[in-house]
Amino acid sequence: MNFVMVKENLIYPELSYQIMGAIFKVFNKLGYGYQEKYYQRGIALEFGEQAISHEREKEINLQYLNKSIGKYRLDFIIDNKIILEIKVMPYFNSLNSTQLRQVLGYLTATECKLAILIFITQKGVIYRRIINPNLK
Repeated sequence: MNFVMVKENLIYPELSYQIMGAIFKVFNKLGYGYQEKYYQRGIALEFGEQAISHEREKEINLQYLNKSIGKYRLDFIIDNKIILEIKVMPYFNSLNSTQLRQVLGYLTATECKLAILIFITQKGVIYRRIINPNLK
């Protein structure tokens, strides 16, 4: 089965392109081998340079019956539209269920339409776009 990606069907294509450009720029300067927090700091600085509206380590409170049941801390939320989650690992084989569940929880809690999951690996940057299945 062949799949064709059509740009018109992408959620936030221009903003996604800007985000990925910033991430590749940071990776190209830093390379592989740092802790996640250092890539996050570099990405936040690059977002500032490119005037990409963002919040880093945004805390999201989870509620049930008007009572707090916990909280999430997002790596980034971009322009109040896109969740950006960064993972550093030597190799990327595939998206695992733990990573997917984490990002789906973020999407549900924020009601954002899109998350971009970034994997910084020895071979470069790999990303996955994850769409909120709860929104139509």
